Amino acid sequence: MTVNTSRRSFLKGAGAAVAVLAVGIDPKGALAASTSEAGTAITPFVKIYADGTVAAVIKHFEGGQGTSTGLSTLIAEELNMELSDITFEMAPSDTAVYNNLFFGALQGTGGSTAMANSFMQYRTAGAAARDVLLQAAAKDWDVDVSELTLANGVISGAGKEGQIGEFIATAAQIAVPAEPVLKAPEDWTQIGNTQKARRDSHDKVNGEGIYGMDIQLDNQMVAAIKRIPQYGATVASFDDSAAKDVTGFIMAKALPNGAGVVAYAENTWAAFQARDAIEVEWDLSKAETRSSDEIKQQLLAAVNTEPQWQASETTLGAASTALEGAAQVVEREFFLPMLAHATMEPLSATIAATEDGGVIMYDGAQGPTINHATMHQILGIPMDKIQVKTLYAGGFFGRRFNAGADYIVETTLAFSMTDQTRPVKLVWSREDDLAGGWYRPAYAHKVRVGLDDAGKIVGWDHRVAGQSIAKDGPFEAFYVKDGVDISSVEGTAENPYAIPGMHIGLTDAAPATTVNYWRSVGHSHNAYVMETMMDVAAAAAGQDPVSFRLAYLPGDTADQKRKADVLKLAAENAGFGKPLPDGHFHGVAVHKSFGTYCAQICEISIDEDDYVQIEKYTAAVDCGVAVNPDVIKAQVEGAIGFGVGHIMRDQITLDGGVVVQQNFPDYEPLRMRDIKAIEVHIVKTNEAPSGIGEPGTPPAGPALANAIAASGRDLVTHLPMTENGVEFA
Repeated sequence: MTVNTSRRSFLKGAGAAVAVLAVGIDPKGALAASTSEAGTAITPFVKIYADGTVAAVIKHFEGGQGTSTGLSTLIAEELNMELSDITFEMAPSDTAVYNNLFFGALQGTGGSTAMANSFMQYRTAGAAARDVLLQAAAKDWDVDVSELTLANGVISGAGKEGQIGEFIATAAQIAVPAEPVLKAPEDWTQIGNTQKARRDSHDKVNGEGIYGMDIQLDNQMVAAIKRIPQYGATVASFDDSAAKDVTGFIMAKALPNGAGVVAYAENTWAAFQARDAIEVEWDLSKAETRSSDEIKQQLLAAVNTEPQWQASETTLGAASTALEGAAQVVEREFFLPMLAHATMEPLSATIAATEDGGVIMYDGAQGPTINHATMHQILGIPMDKIQVKTLYAGGFFGRRFNAGADYIVETTLAFSMTDQTRPVKLVWSREDDLAGGWYRPAYAHKVRVGLDDAGKIVGWDHRVAGQSIAKDGPFEAFYVKDGVDISSVEGTAENPYAIPGMHIGLTDAAPATTVNYWRSVGHSHNAYVMETMMDVAAAAAGQDPVSFRLAYLPGDTADQKRKADVLKLAAENAGFGKPLPDGHFHGVAVHKSFGTYCAQICEISIDEDDYVQIEKYTAAVDCGVAVNPDVIKAQVEGAIGFGVGHIMRDQITLDGGVVVQQNFPDYEPLRMRDIKAIEVHIVKTNEAPSGIGEPGTPPAGPALANAIAASGRDLVTHLPMTENGVEFA
């Protein structure tokens, strides 16, 4: 089976038996066992304590996406335990053991990679722990290991029985098996189980779960920052006279990078009040001064000229020739605005000195390696004296992982400017987050599609213009190939459709703000354009949109087959093509991202006042082995809401370079009333697990747009919809 093709080589290792057996796999796939006193920094994926407690050590942080449940499930499966009996803890910052296998020498969560890169690691660690424990029991009891079984934390057989905690001292002296036997899929009881009890729910419901915003250390100071009002500005000078009248104010200092002024206070309210009272003179000589309208016009002009970079095998000349010979050509111009991540929990992190001369940072750390390296570089403290305590995060969508490590740098600089005897907690307000964040860039597209007399596509000229996320940053070598920032064109250049003569061209835009990876990154705008243009082409060909798409998914490749299968599954369950009630319309979209295939059918209704109501989304998803079906459904539901909510009404705009939106009244999140129902169908497959956090977002917007167009209205090509003629009930 596909999921079992990768096997691990193993190293032998054991330590002195004390309070906990730790088993984990190093970045190269080598397994090692060790023991340590409880609470000592160790680096495994599974811990077994003397009292029999089993803890999964989670290397991908928990921001609501379900990693604590998914990775714990893999440990539970191989140890023959119930998921409810597995506890979990967040991994320390240690790239040598906890790196993301897809990111190289970097420990981090993103790109919907958590399950895809950890599936074999955690299963193998669990299986190795099981085998070592059984061997230990066999040794202690002087019986053959084949007589013993492990289930629900108990080893039994040969007339004996004992809790697993009783055997960790012996287990630590046993060489880890060269090839621990993984359970066969037909024997799985936890993987694929439809149970709905997430491992993080208990702590979050009863208030025990700790987020970055919750940290309250003894004698800590709270820092709030008056940040530059626009991209490229710096602090020229500041006056904190008025801030000194705020009760609880301690001091104010300009950040050494010129990005703002820090107000220190005894509590959050005082920090915010003091920050607002500080008067700053800004150096705007290099600041961004354009408005959003100017940027929009520049981007639209760019897609109407020859692209700067070629992102496809088909050249512009070849596509142009194909279009010249087409029986008809359909074209559309698109604009998709800047977007904020708008997480429910604004950013916050706390840094404190430790007794050994080091520091510890408390953070919902999406990339602990970045936290670790930032503190090392700014504070000059040895790497082994630095700790990162990863906490829960109230959403992230990429916001906590950016090239500038903005809030991590701010927290560390704020701490560095003190005498470092008191902890410093940096707190962002909602206004800070929306007006001073790192955004999904604005993009313009222009697409021309040529069809022959039979309605078949003969050429496709697709031009994209927007600000590069990766260029001039630390991830440029990874994302930029032959001048093309892959994240700008992903979802078009490598889509599974067998479209002849398809040219993709890219033009980079001048920076307008700091920009960042946003849930599904380039797929978020490319899928909107691709999938609405497929509907435009289908209408021009006189064909229904599902059949038209399937014609370009003939099944010649696994990609095409899997994409076609989810489209058929969604269409079947939505009743696509069958009569709908009066005033109801269907829209379709299907897209592959992060190794996962997702199709969605959006059903809308339009009332007598022309208000649009989203009645239902029917989604089908193929993400490989479904480790936790309930988590997958929740992720798809959330991704649909996230994607369509932004497309309906949200945008970040600039006035003279200054962000206009400040809070949720002018950057409105999705409301419960906006979508009446979502139904998710999961393809059963033995393919290796792929991403699930992001793939539900790209098809959501175009499915809605295509449903609105199916009602007879013009296709919405400039977003958000509410700014371009659509009103929602």
